[in-house]
Amino acid sequence: MIKNIIFDLGNVLLNFKPLEYLNTKISDLEKVQQIYEEVFRSDEWLMLDRGSITEQEAINKICSRNTEDGELIKLVMHNWYLLLTPIKDTVKVLKELKGLKYKNYLLSNFHLLAYEDVTKRYDFFKYFDGGIVSYKEKLMKPEKDIYKKLIETFKIHPKESIFIDDTEENTVVATKLGFESILFTNSLDLRKRLIEYKVFSQ
Repeated sequence: MIKNIIFDLGNVLLNFKPLEYLNTKISDLEKVQQIYEEVFRSDEWLMLDRGSITEQEAINKICSRNTEDGELIKLVMHNWYLLLTPIKDTVKVLKELKGLKYKNYLLSNFHLLAYEDVTKRYDFFKYFDGGIVSYKEKLMKPEKDIYKKLIETFKIHPKESIFIDDTEENTVVATKLGFESILFTNSLDLRKRLIEYKVFSQ
């Protein structure tokens, strides 16, 4: 019997589309791709998720490698959290689950300052019963230890839990640990899958 629903944040409950964001800041398409690689696919971006570096340290390191684009990188990183906007239909699912007395948890790779920002701006976090965020634990999906941290902290039984994530590698690990898993593609599909699990009646 399913008792717990575990959500990823990025591209499940919050839009995270850095290329679209960069297109609002930079007119040169080639430069958009370059900055995307330099910032959002950098080692420092992963280090921010792990909580092993501050945002300012990350900016300094990225800029030191890309001196000619330093000012542009700083512009991009200023208030980048604004690109994190709610996926309203998934938020509706989260709220409905809470109303049905399921336990909702989050398990997400996320930066400290970005997490502080979204939890202040959006009230849907009140529908969670708890969660594990990578920067706090110095652990990241798909490492098994971050899933185990969730299990141990909240006394969750994986067989009674559904894990929802938009990255297949993360759902594969969750399945190996005994969770039911849903690879998120969109909110409508998520609702259909939850009906299949008899979490929703329709």
